Amino acid sequence: MPNTVIEAKNLTKTYGKKSAAFTALKNINLKIYEGESVAIVGKSGSGKSTLMHLLALLDRPTKGEIYVDGKNASNLKNNDLNKLRNERFGFVFQQFFMNANNTVLENVLLPLKIAKISRKERKKQAEAALKIVDLESKMKNKAVDLSGGQKQRVCIARAVVNNPQIIFADEPTGNLDSATGDKITDLLFELNKKQGVTLIVVTHDEDLAKLCNRIVRISDGKIISDQTVRKDYQKQASRKRETEAARVRNANEKKGGKK
Repeated sequence: MPNTVIEAKNLTKTYGKKSAAFTALKNINLKIYEGESVAIVGKSGSGKSTLMHLLALLDRPTKGEIYVDGKNASNLKNNDLNKLRNERFGFVFQQFFMNANNTVLENVLLPLKIAKISRKERKKQAEAALKIVDLESKMKNKAVDLSGGQKQRVCIARAVVNNPQIIFADEPTGNLDSATGDKITDLLFELNKKQGVTLIVVTHDEDLAKLCNRIVRISDGKIISDQTVRKDYQKQASRKRETEAARVRNANEKKGGKK
């Protein structure tokens, strides 16, 4: 059995007080293992993004505990939380969260700057991360001048620049066209399969979810199922994506241009 990298015990999150209180998560128990790809799936308002934010230590639970590598992270001070996130986690969000007026290289350097890596070493690591996403030629471009797909690839480079143990991806293809979204998906799963990075994806996209090893379904703040994805389902989902990507390429070629 692989090591448990994140464990949630009796996790509850309530917003507001008294009559205005709303419980977004209710007594969640979940283990995520090293090297897994896990999809957290649910409708809007189900609590899936709240769960991801708690697992990623971006928010604190009202009740319950979160363990990272067997250590209780729930009571860590803010500075220790920031250090743990920066060392162990990478983040890919739908909204990019980039400094538009900084260059691509400056955006990717940020986690290493926070970690106080030397200027020479962080430039070297950032360039290597941009090579992974095939954007080394855009290093000096400002982020504002990039396409949506290029911005998301920069976010992936920033997510992997510190060699994270876990990548959290919240609707990573939500703002992208299908062809560009497929490229981003391929990048994320390549990191999972070839580099052993644990991948946690929040999505409402069933085809994307079926590419993962596990699908955790959440509704009204509760886990309603936690299932291992059969390999034949994963293959079907992969074939479906490949067929759609080929259709888009053919349509673009007929128009006289390629994406």
